[in-house]
Amino acid sequence: MQFDSRHRDEILAGEVTLTFRRWKRRQAVPGNIYRTFLGRIGVDAVDLVEPFDITVADARQAGASSVDALLAGIGGSPELQLYRIEFHVVDEPDPRSVLAADSALTDAERADLGVRLDRMDARSVAGAWTRQTLSLIGERPGVRAADLAASVGRETLPFKTDVRKLKNLGLTESLEVGYRLSPRGRAYLGG
Repeated sequence: MQFDSRHRDEILAGEVTLTFRRWKRRQAVPGNIYRTFLGRIGVDAVDLVEPFDITVADARQAGASSVDALLAGIGGSPELQLYRIEFHVVDEPDPRSVLAADSALTDAERADLGVRLDRMDARSVAGAWTRQTLSLIGERPGVRAADLAASVGRETLPFKTDVRKLKNLGLTESLEVGYRLSPRGRAYLGG
């Protein structure tokens, strides 16, 4: 899920716990946790609603001064379905961050990572990309994804999707611009 920065402080303080979205189909699942620029957000409920069902209390809980102000700020075509999403900030650390910070790889963990990377390479239309991408990020931290992708003849969006797969294994970290190897990624490449 994406949020704009307008209500950042109120969301983090737990004062804004409701949002409304226009979607073709449901894009969030109750019980799931989503990573956002604010941190991790847990979704408590997702309900299909009509604009006339929105109350003043709903608008205030979503950070708007009125129902009209709330409706005016909702993006998307009015023909799309309107969803009411209740959420909360998850204060626990992101498991990926905990994993990424762990540089003490056992032989079994190193072997498991090798098997996972081999599987990713085998399934990819781009060929063997995992170790090449790790090495590239290690050599060029903080470089824009588009520039890294171009340097190895790849399109930007598939490249970024692949880097997210490495991040899910705790091997890379996103920076404001570009990426860097995590302590775990450096340990894997160094071993």
